[in-house]
Amino acid sequence: MNTWFECKVKYEKIDEQSGKQKKVNLPYLIDAVSYTEAESRIHAEMEQYVSGEFSVPSIKKANYTDLFFYDDGDKWYKCKVMFVTIDEDAGKEKKVANQMLVLASDLKEAYERINESMSGMTVDFDIVAIIESNIADVFPYFKDEVNEPIPANLKPLSDFEQERRTQETAEDGVVDADDVLE
Repeated sequence: MNTWFECKVKYEKIDEQSGKQKKVNLPYLIDAVSYTEAESRIHAEMEQYVSGEFSVPSIKKANYTDLFFYDDGDKWYKCKVMFVTIDEDAGKEKKVANQMLVLASDLKEAYERINESMSGMTVDFDIVAIIESNIADVFPYFKDEVNEPIPANLKPLSDFEQERRTQETAEDGVVDADDVLE
């Protein structure tokens, strides 16, 4: 499960209509495991897009359960989706609200896309609200980012597992077939 952080970034950019520099304070969504990583990642991402100075005045956890990316969308829409579940102890229906983001061109397309994305669900759901969000961009983890080389001061988990198996084998006096083959 992803942990999303909303980072407000303050910088100057050229206004597309007037051609003049203007100060903006825009929210960006970034996937990270902690506030520290979110700040580090947003700085790395923004250095690629902003030519001057910028600051990150606030970072807060965003409560999105899912994001739906589409190549042809240009705006992020915040969708409130209610799931109907059964509380087995009380024997009553319970509604659970989830916030989701979908990339679309307009409100109608956002509704269609969230409905399409949720169509495989086995529980009943209702899309109760869709509003255009002010999120400027979203930076998820990409597979090549996650598979970065392990720093020299850290050991891969597989090394610990191998050591544990070797130690257990020595204690038991039994040889594991996997250990013999390695």
